[in-house]
Formats: sequence, structure tokens, C-alpha cells
Amino acid sequence: MEIQLDQTDRSILRILQNDSRVTIKEMAKQLNLSTTPIFERMKKLEKWGIIKQYVALVDPSKVGKTLTVFINLSIKEHDKKSINAFVKAIVKFPEVVECHHITGNADFLIKLILENIEAYNQFILEKLSLLPYIGRVESRFSLSVRKATTVIPID
Repeated sequence: MEIQLDQTDRSILRILQNDSRVTIKEMAKQLNLSTTPIFERMKKLEKWGIIKQYVALVDPSKVGKTLTVFINLSIKEHDKKSINAFVKAIVKFPEVVECHHITGNADFLIKLILENIEAYNQFILEKLSLLPYIGRVESRFSLSVRKATTVIPID
């Protein structure tokens, strides 16, 4: 069931996606509303699961994580039990920042953020290759980031 958002809800989401530290008072001023309806709407958006969490976005390169890798990964078996077992294992690795079940030539697209190529090699040898479900692994290394955003377009 799709939740119907009005223009004020959408405005709140746009503001929060650009700066989740904005105060309710500042947001109320921007939207020409009092603080109470802003607070109530934010709580409603949280309750509905539209706002999942408030986070700080960290620049990976500033904390020594300079290598981004995308792995197209195929698993050997495609039954529900094997897929669930693979997902349960792969999401435990802190280097894995995204895991998508996809269509096409691979079963999963995995995004890793690591320190360097040595850390990638260690991940492959000491973690990924030990999983019994792995079939084919094809890695691609990011040369540069041209766009990276967490903002979901809100019409």
C-alpha cells in the first residue's frame, strides 16, 4: 500500500534529506508553519517507515577508505534457502556497504568500500572465497565518483 504524502510532508522530506540536523523551529520557519505540526508530521513519517534513520554521511577517503569496488556475483544454487544463506553471510561483512539482488548475468551486485587493493585481496581470500554459495565473481574498481547522493527525489 502506497502512503499518500501531501506537499508539506514532501517538503519536510526534502529539507531533512539535505540537512537532517535542521531544527524543527528552523523547518517551521521555512515552511511557514508552527513547530507542532512539523513535529507531528516527522513522527508520522518515522512511524510509517518513510524516515528510516538520521545519520552522518562520512567521506570514505577522509577515513582512509579510498577503494570502491562493485562485484557482480553469481551463486551456485538459486533456491530460496541458498539465496537467504548467502545474503545472511554477505551482509555481516563490514566492507559490504550495499548488496542488491539483481537480474541479468549475475545474481547480486555487491558494493565494497575498502582501504586499498591489498584490503580487497584480503577480503576475497579470507572472507568471500570461504562462502560455499559463490559461483562467479567479477569485480570492477571505481576510478572516480561523478555523482553520489543519498537524496531520494521527492516530487
